[in-house]
Amino acid sequence: MASLPPRLLDQLRERLRVRHYSYRTELQYVGWVRRYIRFQGMRHPADMGGTEVEAFLTHLAVGEKVASSTQSQALAALLFLYREVIGHELPWMQNVVRARKPRRLPVVLSREQVRALLSFLDGQYKLIALLLYGSGLRLTEALRLRIKDLDFDGGKLTVRSGKGGKDRITLLPRSAVPMLRAHLEDVGRRHEIAIRQGYAGVEMPTALEGKYPSATLEWGWQYVFPAVRPSRDPRSGAIRRHHLLEDTVQRQVRHAIRRAGIAQPASSHTLRHCFATHLLESGANIRMVQELLGHRDLATTQVYLHVMSTAVAGLRSPADG
Repeated sequence: MASLPPRLLDQLRERLRVRHYSYRTELQYVGWVRRYIRFQGMRHPADMGGTEVEAFLTHLAVGEKVASSTQSQALAALLFLYREVIGHELPWMQNVVRARKPRRLPVVLSREQVRALLSFLDGQYKLIALLLYGSGLRLTEALRLRIKDLDFDGGKLTVRSGKGGKDRITLLPRSAVPMLRAHLEDVGRRHEIAIRQGYAGVEMPTALEGKYPSATLEWGWQYVFPAVRPSRDPRSGAIRRHHLLEDTVQRQVRHAIRRAGIAQPASSHTLRHCFATHLLESGANIRMVQELLGHRDLATTQVYLHVMSTAVAGLRSPADG
């Protein structure tokens, strides 16, 4: 099979970086463009258009039976390619067979189950899980926390560039503060060692890296949960202090779920669902919960009303009559 034209993919990477897309999004978009080209027999995208994109997206839904969110991501990648790299807008694709988005309720654990899960986690993994549950963070949001984003006095933390590129403020659980302070003391010691060894620089937001080059060493910009070893930045090639990998945390949480004897198909993201549901059960205003979670649409938050234990409290099954 002929190799892909590198010039096109290099242009795609360049445009994504100019637009300040994350490295993860860059990998995903490049991957979708590769799959699109291979599906169309290695034809150049400039020689194709809406009809070919429709055929590819329909194949994903019908042939590969991908999830609705996966098909939407592929569409976003191809729209970006044609608009930003090739230079023309795709026509409205009304003939695409859309992947069905199943309406499933989120898995929510009881408070007792959450306590059991946390009891089987140690160290920074327990602290991360506590923030997922106590602050309603997504795992990537927790791992990308910087020390400057923590407000101990105000009992809050700031999520930077969350889903949709938005910032928001959410709760910092008081129960996490002593453990968090002790953790940061250890991070500080490792940071000083890293400075002496010459690899303490941390990745900075693109717009600030050139403006404040020395900020990569400043304490406030360091990750709350740094990786043990430095790694090479895939874009610049520089040796950086990166944050923990998601897979590492997810593996620890899955192990704790098994040890706690939890039968539901739970994961690290389940703790975010528990945050929302337990807040609503405690009488929190749903609009406030929407803000804390960073949901754009209230309907997304309303799904938690259907899994609240208080929704059926007081009702008696006819089988118990």
